[in-house]
Amino acid sequence: MEALLKVEKLTKRFEWVVANDAISFDIQKGEIHCLLGENGAGKSTLAECIYGYYQPDQGDIYFDGTKIDYRSPRDAIKSGIGMVHQEFMLAPELTLLENLVLGDEPVSRTWGPFSEIDWDEARRSGDALAKDTGVPIDWDSPSETASVHIQQLVEIIRLLRRGANILILDEPTAVLAPPQVEDLFALLHKLRDKGTTIIFISHKIKEVIALADRVTVLRRGEVTFTAEIKDVDVATIAHH
Repeated sequence: MEALLKVEKLTKRFEWVVANDAISFDIQKGEIHCLLGENGAGKSTLAECIYGYYQPDQGDIYFDGTKIDYRSPRDAIKSGIGMVHQEFMLAPELTLLENLVLGDEPVSRTWGPFSEIDWDEARRSGDALAKDTGVPIDWDSPSETASVHIQQLVEIIRLLRRGANILILDEPTAVLAPPQVEDLFALLHKLRDKGTTIIFISHKIKEVIALADRVTVLRRGEVTFTAEIKDVDVATIAHH
């Protein structure tokens, strides 16, 4: 099967530090693929190269068989790749609904350079996506007062609304309580079953065992191991 996303010999340096050293791995369509490694292993840097936040110094990235050279996250989003960072990107002074459509507002009427936002359509699209997640959202509440669980959910919904079919989540459980982790995993499995491809970054082996279809282990900027989860256990992954 042709990989949906393929990374070949990607290297990224920051002055004298090699964050990613000739990394190669691939992502299949409709799978949850975990990038696992300790802090400093190069996981986030690799994801941000895929997302266009950084440009690799060497190596190639292929999306759906085509070589890509994203110069910014805007390019990645346009092609269907979205990323939820460890620090959320919501504007705290705006409501959750305003954040949902920020930069991609539905328009009802235009007058030359001016336009009127269709807030009813914004709410309808938000409600429909929230219904799929199974979590009700008060779209009128300010982002800064919403729980981190809800903020994270809005980040995911915002990317889905923009047509993302690959979601990259960077250490998403770090801010969640155990019941919220279970809710997040249930949502990610549901999205996968509907065809969304998920790259999940973590340093927690047991979480990866519980969630992933495949795992790629990074250590000191290099890939040390890739396998299907059904073929490995905690000890094997820890060894690598």
